[in-house]
Amino acid sequence: MRTADGDARNAPADLILRGGVVHTLAPGGGGGTATAVALRDGLVARVGDDREVLALAGASTEVVDLAGRAVLPGINDAHLHATWLGAMWPDTLFGEHVVPGPAPERPLLDDAQRRRAILRAGELAASLGITSYTEPGLGPGEDHGATGAFGTSVAELYRELAAERRLRARITVLWLFGELDGPSDLENFLAGLAATDGATSDPRWLRFAGVKIFADGIPPMRSAYTHHCYADGVRPALLVAGADDAEREANLARMIVAAHRAGRQVGVHATGDRSIDVTLDAIEQARAECDADLGHYIIHGDLVTGTQLRRMAALGVGLDTQPEIALRTRSLVDDALGPGSAAAAWPLQAAFDAGVSMCLTSDAPVLSPDWRRQIAAADEWMGPTADPRPRMERLLRCYTVEPARQDRAASWKGTLAPGMAADLCVLAADPLALAPVELPDVDVELTMVDGEIVYEREAWVATAETV
Repeated sequence: MRTADGDARNAPADLILRGGVVHTLAPGGGGGTATAVALRDGLVARVGDDREVLALAGASTEVVDLAGRAVLPGINDAHLHATWLGAMWPDTLFGEHVVPGPAPERPLLDDAQRRRAILRAGELAASLGITSYTEPGLGPGEDHGATGAFGTSVAELYRELAAERRLRARITVLWLFGELDGPSDLENFLAGLAATDGATSDPRWLRFAGVKIFADGIPPMRSAYTHHCYADGVRPALLVAGADDAEREANLARMIVAAHRAGRQVGVHATGDRSIDVTLDAIEQARAECDADLGHYIIHGDLVTGTQLRRMAALGVGLDTQPEIALRTRSLVDDALGPGSAAAAWPLQAAFDAGVSMCLTSDAPVLSPDWRRQIAAADEWMGPTADPRPRMERLLRCYTVEPARQDRAASWKGTLAPGMAADLCVLAADPLALAPVELPDVDVELTMVDGEIVYEREAWVATAETV
């Protein structure tokens, strides 16, 4: 493994960015006190003030003046359907409407189209400062799906692109053995779990982490699995196959336990409080049998309760959520579940207070992949705060530090401490000096992955001073 320590710690850097503000987001990282960062061999070599970092400047070191710009760890979107996004962009399911509409009919008909969609999504991600993302659900359950964006062939194309070094971001994949937003059954799940190959040439660029399971739907469609009826009397069932509620719950639990036994991470799409209870019971059972923290997590978790959040923290279960969906659908949730129901949904502050590892995600192309919008939406949903700076830093961690933990990669990415991966983005202004509502208007100037530039804004190229 490469290292920026030991005998080479004072070797010349490849690149130094200085004269700005560097937010390492590392424990004890000094907040905004750093003004420069040095990169060497794809790793962070040093972070500090200009003087101490410029000590690593050698004859071949490129030194760039940030002119007050801000450096952050690379953004990690822990739930982004990139292939589908590449086919649909600039359209999204929500668009400018309150409710998601039908997806534009742009099916990916062959591998050439799928390959182009992956590469197009990579370009878009790079332009937004995204250096890692999770493709949450690829596999045989969608080999004949209408979009052509989620089948086994997409997983194989990711392998090819990784081998060709064409990826612009680090990719985590979850296998899918049922239908997207649809049914699954225990038999096919177990067969898929036994048959899929997760080997890759470099897991730092492409890693098949585990499996995704759709437990239920969403509250506005009255398909979230809840402990109580909807306002109109609807009582939905789990999406997992079974003769009745008890058998469906048992089959969902068997899927989760089987994946845990196989050493696979599990991401469960669960929005209703009852589906979350079933999921947590199964994870607790799995950990009682084999107490390994595999980073299991709840996807969406719209109706998660305070009691469930405390259980999640105790079990090491994370939460991936989308605050912009909360803002857009609150009236629909009230219509479905009764007035005032949305006010108790998506309890972001309670998740922080309980110590749950929470990732903010886009679910693109359901929403735009622009992480700045999700942070602004989270702040709006949480309400006013006396001091926006600590909240902004905490929300930034939900797009950097916490997704790295979910990826089981916190030891080497997600912060800008020496020895960590040189994955970063440069913003035109310091986000910790802004109100979150202002963040979507701040330009991404530069994106680097593994110490290599994958995106430069034209204005950056014109104004960044090399010294």
